[in-house]
Amino acid sequence: MSYAERLWELLLPLGPYSRQGVYTAGELAGEGHALDGVEAALDELEREAMLDTAEGYGLEKIESLLVHRPVAETAPDRRAALSALLRIGGDSFTLAAINDNLRGCGLNVAVSETGEPGVVEIRFPDVPGIPDGFEQLRKIIEEILPCHLQANYVYWYITWKMVEEKFHTWGEIGSGDHTWQELEKMVR
Repeated sequence: MSYAERLWELLLPLGPYSRQGVYTAGELAGEGHALDGVEAALDELEREAMLDTAEGYGLEKIESLLVHRPVAETAPDRRAALSALLRIGGDSFTLAAINDNLRGCGLNVAVSETGEPGVVEIRFPDVPGIPDGFEQLRKIIEEILPCHLQANYVYWYITWKMVEEKFHTWGEIGSGDHTWQELEKMVR
């Protein structure tokens, strides 16, 4: 229901207002239209002011406060990444909290202890080889990790056994005309 209709409903019980009155109808339509615009602007402002519902400029404003932009494209993924980055605080340095923050940033990363004091291993579990955009990922990871930790990056590569499980014959591999990099991404 528009504000013009709401104004009519409010004023009709008072008696002297009629929908046929040219001046009254025009005045209430104009005021109702202006109030509809205010309501739309307030709805948009409310949506963009809350991280849980922001879709456009609200996310951009929050991202502008951070050193790095989260590695996420869709609005829900960006909201989750920003939420994770904003959760980082003085008590965010446990292994579980670090992994949670990195996953929340949209990074497919797993951090684990090595048994050696001050050293952690960082793996990319679903990405064979060195991930695309590694330098940007490394900067984000190392800003989230406590500065006193040494980060050792561990990569994994596909094996012939993985290729054999995915493709039963050499003909299947050859018919696809795949590069090795494409095969790496196909076999997980």
